[in-house]
Amino acid sequence: MPHAYILRCRDDTYYVGSTRDLDARLWQHNHSEDGATYTRRRRPVTLIWNAEFDSIEQAFAFEKRIAGWRREKKEALMRGDFDALPELSRRRSVRENGG
Repeated sequence: MPHAYILRCRDDTYYVGSTRDLDARLWQHNHSEDGATYTRRRRPVTLIWNAEFDSIEQAFAFEKRIAGWRREKKEALMRGDFDALPELSRRRSVRENGG
C-alpha cells in the first residue's frame, strides 16, 4: 500500500517521504545506507504521521505538496487540525495583519 509519511529526526526536524512499503522504508531510514542522506545524519528517526493512497503516484504528489510546508502547517496536518491549514497557507505578514 503506498504511503506518504512524516518522520521526526533526532534533531527535531521533519522529513517527508513516500513509499510502497512503509515498514521497510522506515527500517532503511534508521539502519541502512539506502536511507535518505538527510535522515542518515539525523538518526534515529520516528514515524509520526502517514496516510495511505491508492497509487504511488498519488503518494509522491502529496509528499511533494507537503514537503514545502512550514513546520507549523505540517504540525497542524499531523494533529488532524484541517481547519487550520488554509490560514497557515497564507504568508505570515498577511496573517499577522489580519488579511
